[in-house]
Amino acid sequence: MTADLARSAQVSGRGRLLDLACGTGQLAFPLRHWFAEVWAVDQEPDMVEVVRAKAATAEAPNFRPVVSSAETLGAQPEYFELAVIGNAFHRLDRDLATGRIFSWLQSGGHLALCWSPQPWTGEQSWQRALAAALDRWKAALGAEHRIPAGWEEARSRRPDSEVLSDAGFELAGSHEFAIEHRWTLPELAGLIRSTSFLPAAVLGDQAAAFDADLAASLGHRSDDGAFTETVSFVYELARKPD
Repeated sequence: MTADLARSAQVSGRGRLLDLACGTGQLAFPLRHWFAEVWAVDQEPDMVEVVRAKAATAEAPNFRPVVSSAETLGAQPEYFELAVIGNAFHRLDRDLATGRIFSWLQSGGHLALCWSPQPWTGEQSWQRALAAALDRWKAALGAEHRIPAGWEEARSRRPDSEVLSDAGFELAGSHEFAIEHRWTLPELAGLIRSTSFLPAAVLGDQAAAFDADLAASLGHRSDDGAFTETVSFVYELARKPD
């Protein structure tokens, strides 16, 4: 998907990438090879530290990890060639963030909204058990407020495409890729720690108890220690006119 995105956005290989609400850098790291500089931005300091450590391990000196929300980030006008947001646009003030991104992009630059269904949204028995475990822990840790209330209704009433168009973007198509993925328990635990609702900072000293509960909830639902699903990865591309 990232290679297709780089081609569709016609990146030059010399520009700058902005990954907003970057999490653990799931987009920034595979895209870094096409850019001279990468800003990996997240409002969670723990996530930014993960990115910083991964960049050091990967010997990626072009990385600039930044602790900031999308709405308050300081960046120069027309500084970036491509901006990406993965599974997070609904958590932002969409109009404010889109307007700011528009100003930060070079003329002809692109914004890609990237997303995929999360494993706890599926209908397999292990996915339903995972969803139930997450609901328990969000309630126990008081983390329900970390997901914006009513975001699905707001997005249905005013789709992302309308928000992008109103900000001045030209819609440039949607691209989808489906693959089969096998999750292990450690991978699922790591993914959950990259979310906005149960990051490491929220789990705190309950992290070991959470991992144990996850293993107890899911362990008997797999014969080989893996959990398989077909995952669709999608990016919706928008272009800033010349």
